[in-house]
Amino acid sequence: MASALPEKMTADLTGREKAAILLIAMGPEKSAKIFKHLREEEIEAITLEIANTTTIRPELKDEVLEEFYQICLAQQYITEGGIAYARSVLEQALGESKAFEVISKLTVSLQVRPFDFIRKTDASQIINFIQNEHPQTIALILSYLRPQQAGEVLSSLAEDKQADVARRIAIMDRTAPDVIKEVERALEKKLSLLMMDDFATVGGVDSVVDILNAVDRTTERHIMETLDAEDVELSEEIRKKMFVFEDILSLSNRDVQKILKEVDAKELSMALKGSTEDLQAHIFANMSKRLAQMTKEDMDYMGPVRKTDVEEAQQKVVNIVRRLQEAGEIIVARGGSDEIVN
Repeated sequence: MASALPEKMTADLTGREKAAILLIAMGPEKSAKIFKHLREEEIEAITLEIANTTTIRPELKDEVLEEFYQICLAQQYITEGGIAYARSVLEQALGESKAFEVISKLTVSLQVRPFDFIRKTDASQIINFIQNEHPQTIALILSYLRPQQAGEVLSSLAEDKQADVARRIAIMDRTAPDVIKEVERALEKKLSLLMMDDFATVGGVDSVVDILNAVDRTTERHIMETLDAEDVELSEEIRKKMFVFEDILSLSNRDVQKILKEVDAKELSMALKGSTEDLQAHIFANMSKRLAQMTKEDMDYMGPVRKTDVEEAQQKVVNIVRRLQEAGEIIVARGGSDEIVN
């Protein structure tokens, strides 16, 4: 049975009918790309709606497209400046009533990231705002900031707090929503927070690695030395993630040549078995033609190898890189660093 869309107004349409009109207007190629992101039952429902839709008034199609555009615009504003900012901009463009309607449609499924207000604040202001807070509170806040931003804040904390906060971020797993809200209230800020799950996953080793990659070398060294003394297992896990074998591609020819002098030939062949062609080319370019050819032949002669053996060999090379870096013999470019080497 054909859908009676010609007789309906936009306000009378269901979400499924609007989705069908939107996809019809976008055409099959773009619609197919959207379908890839939908659940199976959603695809079936919308496909059925499209199949039953035979006629769409041009003005109805335009109204649906305009509504879709407004919602996309609102989402962009929310991303840029939060809900309050989005509402303010939309009120100027659409009027208070229409802006409220658009924002209301979004908040049904919108999950605002905790501490969104502080993510848009200058790092120097954040430092003044949180430096006297408990290390656990600081760790929670930094876990939600951009790595570069969190790195700047961490670098500016008192030295006796830096490693403590970094450790707390690394071992942080899940934080209950009521705790997050309590911290936000303690900071006298309000956010629109709609939690879809019972817990929010934050922090972890990857989080602290991203932050440490953004701090200056002095701060990083102090934090890692403290963690070495207090939690060897955790510090080693962090170190393993701070520089990976493929990162050698970003090193200068001079530094690669220094590394190759320290690496066992067979270990290098094994490590290269699991690397990209670009990295292999970068390394071969820093070897003599004869040695490069011997290494390639050695790799071919090995045949299939176990992934664990490749990873072990790569880690040995990474350890050499780390040792040379700590000795100041090579330079590993890192975010947030302003060191100058002549």
